[in-house]
Amino acid sequence: MTLYLYFARKFLWRFLAILASFFIIAVLTDATALFGRFGDRDIGLADTLRLALLKAPSGVYQLLAMVAVLASLMMFRGLSRNSEMVATRAAGQSALSSVMAPLSMAMLIGVVAVMAFNPMAAAALRQFETETGRYESGGISAFSLSREGLWLRQGSDSGQTVIFAERANFDATHLSGVTFFEFSDSAKSVRRIETEFAELKDGAWQLGPGKVWQIGNDTLVPDESARSFSEMTLPSELTSGQILESFGDPSTVSIWDMRNFIDRLERSGFSSMRHRVSFQMELALPVLLAAMVLVGAAFTMRHHRAGRSGLMALITILIGLTIYILQDFAQILGANGAIPVSAAAWGPPVAAILFAVGMILNLEDG
Repeated sequence: MTLYLYFARKFLWRFLAILASFFIIAVLTDATALFGRFGDRDIGLADTLRLALLKAPSGVYQLLAMVAVLASLMMFRGLSRNSEMVATRAAGQSALSSVMAPLSMAMLIGVVAVMAFNPMAAAALRQFETETGRYESGGISAFSLSREGLWLRQGSDSGQTVIFAERANFDATHLSGVTFFEFSDSAKSVRRIETEFAELKDGAWQLGPGKVWQIGNDTLVPDESARSFSEMTLPSELTSGQILESFGDPSTVSIWDMRNFIDRLERSGFSSMRHRVSFQMELALPVLLAAMVLVGAAFTMRHHRAGRSGLMALITILIGLTIYILQDFAQILGANGAIPVSAAAWGPPVAAILFAVGMILNLEDG
């Protein structure tokens, strides 16, 4: 048990050190990009760093698998260089048993990351997108789903418009059962518009038959001033891509809210395949981290006097990158329906585990 805890502790400290390094690099990189992005606007250093700190957690969260393989690589290379692996083998510990401690620690880190780090990163990324949207357009465009339907909010210099729709088509260009609530820049109600459908064209909503009420004029009774129309055009800065990107980015949805969000997506008429794949991949994260630990161990457990330690480290990093890329590729295939969701999420990590275990057993026999 003492040896088990010793290996687990060494892996944990290396994982945390690499994770902290990645976080600092992500903050500096995002801050530099934000300076270039908002260089012509009055945004100070403090606000830029705050935005970078909001974006960095989601970027680092996506790199946990690479952090795991680097931590495993550093740990087992250090153990081999100090001849600790030789002493462990001499004490009767097999190669697989030596890997169990960092393997268990990696799975524990994965569980904590999914349960705690994921919601925090998702909330920070939503706040980042909200604030950058305000800096870019001067107004806020927000999107949300409820049990009743779809809510949109588009902002401009003249005010805000809140849009409710019972349903939408797959690309959010056609809304059914739509109500527009228009507000002035002082947050005073101006108009309410109800229409059977609304289609998003270039720079405008094209409304079908409906009715409009003037609300902001105190001299008019809203019901008496209501009028019907056969068609109407309302300016809009929204695009189909913006709406789909907001709904389609699973990284902005907490793992705890994902199942309900998927249900709301399907009720509103949107495809939920991308979120289903993302949900399963989040559940598979502990297994992926365990696979990366095994990959790191498979090529670096041999004694450094055997030579080619630098080459083995390079191969480990390349294999880790390959698994990481295959995971992303499988996610794309799963989101497009080319392969089953379970195969997209669980296939790469399980295949990596089988490959690494085979390499370790070969090392054990050889």
